[in-house]
Amino acid sequence: MRNGEILDYQKYPSPSPDVHLFLVTYLSGGLKVKGLLAEPAEEGLYDGFLYLRGGIKGVGMVRPGRIVQFASEGFVVMAPFYRGNQGGEGNEDFAGEDREDALSALDLLAGHPKVHPGRIHAFGFSRGGVMALIAGNEREDLCSVVTWGGVSDMVLTYEEREDLRRMMKRVIGGSPNKKPEAYEWRTPLHDLEKMKAPMLIIHGAKDENVSLTHSRLLKERADELGKRAETWYFEEYTHYFPPSVNRNTVKRLTEWMKKQPSV
Repeated sequence: MRNGEILDYQKYPSPSPDVHLFLVTYLSGGLKVKGLLAEPAEEGLYDGFLYLRGGIKGVGMVRPGRIVQFASEGFVVMAPFYRGNQGGEGNEDFAGEDREDALSALDLLAGHPKVHPGRIHAFGFSRGGVMALIAGNEREDLCSVVTWGGVSDMVLTYEEREDLRRMMKRVIGGSPNKKPEAYEWRTPLHDLEKMKAPMLIIHGAKDENVSLTHSRLLKERADELGKRAETWYFEEYTHYFPPSVNRNTVKRLTEWMKKQPSV
């Protein structure tokens, strides 16, 4: 068996008749991991879309409506729950070994019969931003990488979010002072020279969950390395955008994705 191989495939209630939704179990680093897969109902070839959620455990869990929203724009969407969640094997470790769940989901999309070869994108929201950037650093088969309110520096997250420190010390194995190498490994800014895909960076300037500093650091590093990185900053919004703005931004970013060249 190989990473990304689907071991179980169950129909899941979809909020849209135009999108089929499935609960899948797939192989990732020898573990059985769960996720949601959304496919446009109409036959044809579509771009693949790796949706990387934020939060940890039950916080920030994948929402079917959100996945279907992206699939409705003409994508086959794969959204890992990450290991240890919703009945999956292993333990989520906040952009540590669970990065394999994102990379294996890319393999799943690459082998999907409805996904156009050479047309796969990675999208990360909040903590998922780190996962998307790691995927972009480690894989050359992505057309684009999009982060929305995304984390780029794990030490900065520890410093800014006092409410997350206990969890981070438990999951990562200590504070940045005690485990600097573990935080560095989880910080994709340090490996950004490996990024091949163009990046789109979306952030609300009033975001208190993930500060705008994360996106500014990412943009600065991208510019230093001569990487392609476009920014959409929204001065009036926080971590969560109003519904109408959210829908418009989804439409804009998916249109941006489709304009990127194939690999």
